[in-house]
Amino acid sequence: MSVGDLSDEAYECYLEAGDILARALDETAERVAVGERLLDVAEFAESRIRELGGEPAFPANVSLDEEASHATPGPDDDATFAENMVCLDLGVHVDGWIADAAVTVDLSGNPELTEAAEEALEAALDVVAPGVHTGEVGAEIEDVIRAYGYNPIVNLTGHGLAQYDAHTAPNVPNVGVDTGVDLEPGDVLAIEPFATDGSGKVTEGSKTEIYSLEGSPRVRNRQARALLEHVEETYRELPFAVRWLDQPRAEMSLRRLEMNGAVRSYPVLKEADGTLVSQAEHTVIVTEDGCEITTAR
Repeated sequence: MSVGDLSDEAYECYLEAGDILARALDETAERVAVGERLLDVAEFAESRIRELGGEPAFPANVSLDEEASHATPGPDDDATFAENMVCLDLGVHVDGWIADAAVTVDLSGNPELTEAAEEALEAALDVVAPGVHTGEVGAEIEDVIRAYGYNPIVNLTGHGLAQYDAHTAPNVPNVGVDTGVDLEPGDVLAIEPFATDGSGKVTEGSKTEIYSLEGSPRVRNRQARALLEHVEETYRELPFAVRWLDQPRAEMSLRRLEMNGAVRSYPVLKEADGTLVSQAEHTVIVTEDGCEITTAR
C-alpha cells in the first residue's frame, strides 16, 4: 500500500519501525522504578530495539522532572530514579525510515500532569487529516492542556520525519497559531504534546550527551578525523550518544569536531521555571481520510 507520495517500501518500513517502537517502549516503561539506574533503562531500550530488528533513530531520552528533551545518560552515569516525573522518548529506524514515540511514567505523584499530555495527544490525533492546518492541531493540544490547569510548552513542537532525518518539516505546534501548513496525504509526523506546571518555555541546560553530524569540513586531528568517519558511516545524520562511541578520547574529539562545525550538540532542554514536565507522543502517517498511527499497539 502506498499513501500520497510514499513508496510501498517506505510505507512498510514506517509501519515496521512503529511496531518495533511500540513494543520496546512498553517494555522499557515497565522497567522504570525507584532505585533503578537510568543507564540500565536506556541501554535496555536500545538493545531491545536492535533485538526486534530495528536500530535506534536517536539515543533513548530519559528525562526527569523539569527536563523536557535531549536527556540521556552518560557512559559512567550511576544516577537512579527517585520520585521523579520520567519522560521516555524513543526512536526506531528501519532502513532509515523512522518512528518516534514517548510516554511519561509518573513516580512523582502527579497523575493529572501525565493525563494532560496523554489526552492532548488523543485530541490532536482525532483531527489529523488532509487539509487540516498544523495550527489547528496545536490548538487542540493547547485547549486540553490548559483545561487541566497546566501550560503547553510553546517552544517545543512536533515535527515531520523523513529517511535518516528525525526532525524535518512540517512543525506541529503545541499551541494554536496562524502560521504553518495544511497537512497532505503521505506526510509523516511525530506529534508530541508537552504539559507543565511552569510557564511553558524551555531553555538549554549545561549537560550534553547527544550529538549529530552537521557537515564534513577538513579535520586535521587524526583521532577526530577517525571519529568523524565513524559517525558518517554509522549514524549518517541521525543523533548519537557519547556512550555509543568506542574511540579513544571520544569526548575530546567531539569537542574538536563541534568547534570545526562537523557535529552539533543537543544540550538538555529544561523547563525555564524548574517545574515538572510530562510528554506523550505518537508517529502518524496522514492518509486520504485521516491518519494511521504507526506506534500504537
